Amino acid sequence: MSAGKELILILGGVRAGKSSFAQKLAAQIGSSVTFVATAEAGDEEMRRRIEQHQRSRPLGWRTVEAPLHPAAALRGTPPADVVLLDCLTLLVSNLMLREDPGPVAERVSAEVSDLLGVFERGPSSFIVVSNEVGLGVVPPYPSGRAFRDLLGSVNQRLAHRADRVYWMLAGLPLEMKASGLVASWERPHGHDC
Repeated sequence: MSAGKELILILGGVRAGKSSFAQKLAAQIGSSVTFVATAEAGDEEMRRRIEQHQRSRPLGWRTVEAPLHPAAALRGTPPADVVLLDCLTLLVSNLMLREDPGPVAERVSAEVSDLLGVFERGPSSFIVVSNEVGLGVVPPYPSGRAFRDLLGSVNQRLAHRADRVYWMLAGLPLEMKASGLVASWERPHGHDC
């Protein structure tokens, strides 16, 4: 692992400012950025959203379109100071909607493991954007509940591994986990605060 590289997770609700904050943070961390886009334009409204996101990115950033296998796509690109994946929510949704063989939770877990492996072995800091789905109503249909549960588990896994975690609320970042800090439930038994 390169000295100084970090894994940063940015969570929040829809339209909370996650992407804007992630882009500002990426620009502060390094001069070369690879933006990993997981969105697919399934309809006209989504196409417009994607175009708006594309216009908001600095021109010098490399963009990798990877709606399904971002880790594999990253292995084929030159290293950058920062990799910004926007967003994990759509990646999980894309993986759930594919009719690939095997249980979807295993496919999602394998993809997250692959991403973490690329981070661990490479020189780049990673910023991962994801939606927090645990604050809303319980979806009335099984696939919605399965998605919420799966994304919640993936978010927890990344938050546990991340050096920093931010919660976005109305465009304001709240740092939930700082580099080097360990939550009380993660400390070995017998150690006081």
